[in-house]
Parts: sequence; C-alpha cells; structure tokens
Amino acid sequence: MTSPQRLVWDATARTRGWFVLASVTAVLGSAGTLAFPWAMARALDAVVARRAAGGPVLLCAALLALVVATGALQTLANGGYGSGTVAALRRSLARRALDAGVPGTAGFPAGDLAGRLSAGCAQAGSAGVTLVTASTAVLTSLGGVVALWLLDWRIGLCFSLGVPPLVLIARSFMNRGSGLFLRYQETQGRISALLLEALGGARTIGASGTAAAETRRILEPLQELSRTGHRVWALQRDTGWQVGLLIPAVEVLVLGAGGLALLHGDISAGELAAVVAYTALAMAALDQLDALFALGMSAAGARRVAEVVDQPVPAPGTRVRPAGGPGTVTLSGVTVRSGNRLVLDSVDLVVPAGTALAVVGRSGAGKSTLAALIGRLREPDAGLVAIDGVPLPELTPQALGAAVGYAFERPALLGTTVAGMIAFARPDASREEVGAAAGAARADDFITRLPRGYDTPLTDAPLSGGEVQRLGLARALVHDPAVVVLDDALSSLDTATEARVGSALASAWSDRTRVLIAHRVSTAARADLVAWLEDGRVRALGTHADLWRRDDYRALFAADTAPEGAPGHDTHPHTQEPV
Repeated sequence: MTSPQRLVWDATARTRGWFVLASVTAVLGSAGTLAFPWAMARALDAVVARRAAGGPVLLCAALLALVVATGALQTLANGGYGSGTVAALRRSLARRALDAGVPGTAGFPAGDLAGRLSAGCAQAGSAGVTLVTASTAVLTSLGGVVALWLLDWRIGLCFSLGVPPLVLIARSFMNRGSGLFLRYQETQGRISALLLEALGGARTIGASGTAAAETRRILEPLQELSRTGHRVWALQRDTGWQVGLLIPAVEVLVLGAGGLALLHGDISAGELAAVVAYTALAMAALDQLDALFALGMSAAGARRVAEVVDQPVPAPGTRVRPAGGPGTVTLSGVTVRSGNRLVLDSVDLVVPAGTALAVVGRSGAGKSTLAALIGRLREPDAGLVAIDGVPLPELTPQALGAAVGYAFERPALLGTTVAGMIAFARPDASREEVGAAAGAARADDFITRLPRGYDTPLTDAPLSGGEVQRLGLARALVHDPAVVVLDDALSSLDTATEARVGSALASAWSDRTRVLIAHRVSTAARADLVAWLEDGRVRALGTHADLWRRDDYRALFAADTAPEGAPGHDTHPHTQEPV
C-alpha cells in the first residue's frame, strides 16, 4: 500500500525546483532573522557607548533586506510548489480512478470521489508548504533558544522549562486530532455523494414529490458532521488555552531573568533588547497550533487520496484481435461480487457474431454489470470474458477500444463542441462521418437547429435527455467497433423515435454484434436473442417470441404495457426489426 507520506513525497518530486527554492529561502530568511537581533544589539550598544554605529546600522539594513527578499521569494516558491503538488496529486488520483474503474462503485461514489479530488488533494498538497513553514519557525525558534543560552545560561534555562509542556500539548493534539480530521472529511464525502446522486435524479424527485424525504436523507450525516466538528473545535479550544497560558508564563520568566542579568551587569542594554527579540523568536515554536491543525488536515486528506491511488489497475494486455474477427463474445464461468452480494454467479454465455442480444431482468439482476464486463470496464472475480477467442486481459488497450464500444443511458458530454462530442472516440473522424452518424442516430435534425450547428459549444447547447442519448448513439456509430453495448441507451426516447432510431441502427450495425440492456419490451422484441438474468444467473436464453409465452417473463415488462398491436405486444414479436 502507498503510504500518505510517500504519496506526498512523490508529488513533491515533480515540483522539486519550487521545493528547493522554498527550502533555501526559508533557511536564508531564518538565518537573517536570527542575525538581526544580534546586529541590533551591537548598534544599540554602540549608540549608548557613543561609538560609531555606521557599520552595525548598515548590517541591520542588509539583514532586513535579506529577510524581506527571502520572504517574498519564499511566498512565490510556496505558491508554485503547493499548486504543482496539488496538480500532481489530482492527476495521479484521476488517472488511477479512471484506470481502475473506481468512479461510481460502492466504495467510491462519484460525489465522494469528487471531494477527494478537490478538497482531499488540496489538503494533501499543502502538507509540504505547511511543513516547510513550520520547520522554518521551529528552526528559527531553536536558533533563538541557542542565542538565549549564549547571552546568559540562566535565561536559556528559564526558556527551556517551557519545552516539556509544549511537547506534551502537541503530542496530545495530534493523537486526539488525527482520527477526528479523517472522520470529518469522510462524513463530508458521504454528504457530497448523496447530494450528487440526488442532483442526478432531480427531475424524478420533483415529479414524485419526494424532495423533503430526499433532503432528510442527504442531511442525515449532518448530525455526525456537527458532532465531529464540535469535537475538533473543543480540541482547538483546549489546546489554545493551554498554549495561551504557557507562552505568557515563559515570557515573564525569561524577561525577568534578563532584567536581573542586566541589573547585575551580566548583559548590556543592547543584549537585553536582543533577549526580548530572541524570546519572541523562540516563542514561535510554542505557537504552532495552526500549523499542527493544518498538518492534521493534510494527513487526513493524504490518507483519503491514498485509498484511491491504492486501487489495483488491471494490467494491459499485449495481443491484438484476429484481423477481420467477426465479434463473437464469450463469457465463461463469470462471477462478480459486490461486498458480500453475488452479482453474477458462474455465468456462461455466447453472443454469436452479428447477433443482437437483449439482456433483460429485474433491477439488481446484474444486467449493467454484465455490460461493463464486455468492455473490461469491470473485472470479474472469477471466470473469463473473450472476444473472438481472445481473453480481454490479453488485448492491448487500443485493440480492446477498437473492439468494443458503448452507448449509455446518460452519455457524458465530453469534448468542447457537439461535433467534438460525437467524434470523441475518433478525433480524426471527418465532418462527413460525424454528420452521417448523427443522421443515423436521428440527431441531425436538432443539431442543425442549434445556434452554430455542429460547432455549437456543449455549454451553449440546451439538450433534452433524449437528445443527449442520440448524441451518445452517434458517438458509438462514429467509433464503429466490432461489438456495440447499448446500456439502456434508448430509454429517454419516445416510442416512435425509438422505432425510427432502432431501424437506422439496425441498418448501420447489421454486421455488428450488439448487446442491449433492455427495460422496454419493444427493445427486447427487436433483438435476435434475449438473455434473461435472474439472481445473477442466466435463467433462459431464446427469442423474445418464445419467452413471451411465459407469464413470469411477461411480468418483467408489467410497467411497460401498451395497447394490443403496439410494438412488442403483437402476437408475432419476432417480426420487429432488430436493433
């Protein structure tokens, strides 16, 4: 497993130039800050003794200029280093999430993953800046303590009495805070996941009048978030008043010892001024509560990022599909588990090349999981999936991408323009190919009505659910793979439009293997074969006409009833044109 520390360090290595500049300027600034009180003491003693003070004053000015210049450079370096580290972490997390197929799974819902990608990476990426800043403060404080010991050992001893209580306070803060910080971020992630899920179904929620119930469901973790937040604030409060009492007590003790040393002639007036300055510098180590809090949040963020980065990524294959392979899909003993639930149980299924196979079943039967397996969007826990006899794990990513294409219920609007979205899988596709695909998907009519047609930015294209689905189908047509998986990709189309689009797709993909996740009886009726899933197994495989004679099969489509004679409900459903 990747440790959070290693994760941040690897990201730091990609911005090492900024990190080195931040560290060097921090050290130089600390040295200038430590030297300034000594130079100021020399100048003050020279003035009191009526000696020439030009040299010490110039030295003070030079040191002050050094501190200002290094401070400015350190601010610049911290910004470059922090932003570069955060960007590197986000790239690593996003790449691993996409490669491992993490988004949307039970362990990492989309909302939670978005939180890790935004807040989690930002918090983890700030660890280096916080560490450099805190280390500089500690280094400066240590220099101040050494200076106090050099000025008078009794003054140094008085300050050192405050170190043990400080260590105990810091240790208690980190021990109590680490779990709280992580719990707080995890609860925020759950709320984000629930909110994103609800936003995706906002129209359904509004239409069903369940907004109040959904609001309660989304805000249910809020009580836990509040309790955790109050515990974090209580921890800050307790640590704050402890440090707030410790610092003045140590200051009074040190300055009292310095005053007595001056009265006894052990130090000069300028050295007493240096004692005051060095005491303030040394106190910086006792006042790092904010840095400890930031480090705690950074550690929690890094742990959440590491959980995703540690997800296994399927190893790419090295083989290509046989040239001219017809696109036969074979599932042999495929088993998929989700936690303790068996989603697919030893499924054996062959989809002959050029066949339109509809996969039907009740919700939770494993239809979408089976669809994901065909393009290796998900790995089976056991068994094998192959295309034209080549197991998917053995295919190169390029060969697999060319062999299998998808159209989803809710296609992602990837790209910048409508044309770019359609040609996303094939950026080299010509405008004629894009237009032909859009025409086949019956999308050309509404695209030409957009302000700039195919060149309309997606952000300026008001699209309905059905129009988005047709763009997704056009994208699959341009991709033109040997095996096409339609995961409920016609669900937002009305019956008439679905029939027209189905006819066009049947013509365009007449020689392609098609796997259709079907919820409508009309979709199943137009398929060559129907695979009926139940409890993770193939209960039956046959034509829709044969299966329609069974009462329990017809019950699958009880919510999709239509008048007699409607598509899929006639006495000869096998006559419907395949998709």
